[in-house]
Amino acid sequence: MRIRHISIFAAVVLPMGLSAMAGWQVNRAATQVNVGDTVPTEKTAKPEEAPAPEGSVVDEVVWVVGDEPILKSDIEMMRMQGMAEGINWGGNPDCSIPEQLAVQKLFLHQAAIDSIEVTESEIAAGVDQQISRWIEAAGSQEKLEEYRKQTVNEMRSDLHDDFKNQQLIQKMKQKLVEGVKVTPADVRAYFRNLPADSVPFVPTAVEVQIIERSPKIKQEEINRVKDELRNFTDRVNKGETTFATLARLYSEDPGSARQGGEMDYVGRGLLDPAFASVAFNLTDPKKISKIVETEFGYHIIQLIDKRGDKIKCRHILLKPKVSPDEITAAEHQLDSISNDIRAGKFSFEDAASYLSDDKDTKNNRGLMSNATAEGMTSRFQMKELPTEVARVVDTLKVGEVSAPFTMINSKGKTVAAVVRLKSRTDGHKATITEDFQVMKDVVLNKERDKTIHDWVIDKIKHTYVRMNARYKDCNFEYQGWTK
Repeated sequence: MRIRHISIFAAVVLPMGLSAMAGWQVNRAATQVNVGDTVPTEKTAKPEEAPAPEGSVVDEVVWVVGDEPILKSDIEMMRMQGMAEGINWGGNPDCSIPEQLAVQKLFLHQAAIDSIEVTESEIAAGVDQQISRWIEAAGSQEKLEEYRKQTVNEMRSDLHDDFKNQQLIQKMKQKLVEGVKVTPADVRAYFRNLPADSVPFVPTAVEVQIIERSPKIKQEEINRVKDELRNFTDRVNKGETTFATLARLYSEDPGSARQGGEMDYVGRGLLDPAFASVAFNLTDPKKISKIVETEFGYHIIQLIDKRGDKIKCRHILLKPKVSPDEITAAEHQLDSISNDIRAGKFSFEDAASYLSDDKDTKNNRGLMSNATAEGMTSRFQMKELPTEVARVVDTLKVGEVSAPFTMINSKGKTVAAVVRLKSRTDGHKATITEDFQVMKDVVLNKERDKTIHDWVIDKIKHTYVRMNARYKDCNFEYQGWTK
């Protein structure tokens, strides 16, 4: 097997004058990475070089897991994010943070082996929800952009890979534990002698119904977007520029824009149906598709390659802009609908079934669904609801319909919505008769945690790992890092 051989002490060192001018910003590409035929064993490894003086090192590779490096800057970035979010790393963060990064690389490596995939829509939804939370905390999009010194599109681009990796890791973990089961006897045995102060507390759970209205986009705005995409096609066909260049400059899909619009090989089922229908019918890499409308916006597509039942292509995505008056109009529609519901002219369920624009809930009479490890449920803990919905639900009584509000939906679009609190079960100490599922989940999660813990330890045994000497005395959660 051919993998990269990375000197663990490789460091990027700049004279003080140059580093000051560079603003201490170092890129991964600046780290020297050599390609070798095999990973050297401990017997054949070269003697360790003396590390550069701490004050002169801008960045360095401090761990290698398989053929993946962990940089000192990765650790510092994770430490700063943890401080901002109030994360307690447990024990010594100088040891626990690099170990957590190393474990993430084990999961990502296995996810690649197992061909686990996440869709761009899943990534975009997560990114948009994060940015929505930031905007809420900052007070407005303008204040957020001023604080972070980035546009929202730049934030989306920066967050893309992190959210992709998070979702790959989550799916990998789900695959590892999909066969773990517990019986009712296991649950009763676990809780039989459990001290009273250790019985789990069941958080408040709610059932929520929702009606969404998508703001109407003016035809002139749609025409503007289509004209721009037609202009892109003409410029490429005339040889004035390349599709990839235009994608980097103008595409509003942050994940693929940086790659010139290029997407990985993907199956039909992971793509928007309208997108897949056009993309899989392309045969000539020199030609550009017609304009395709999906739930994300408008696209043009260029074929790169087909491999079996998967396709590799480039695309440019443009999203029509929604004006504030269109959002206000959608809110006014919902306000009228809400008043009719309160007046008894029709039920919330009927309104959701016939008037909601949210395909995911309208066929369920507006009832929101929560995907859990056990399957779909209508019950949510407050922290599991979208931020905007949770904030509104927290003020409602059972049966009450909210005033209209705006939110980012699961497709990453700004919509107007009203919600109804269908039920609320206040938090309480779990009992085996009333909360058996909760208690079962506690036991099941312990078994899953053990399965994942054992898998990590076994994976470490079969993975090339090397670390800077200063980490070898750490008290790690997982055994086997030092060999």
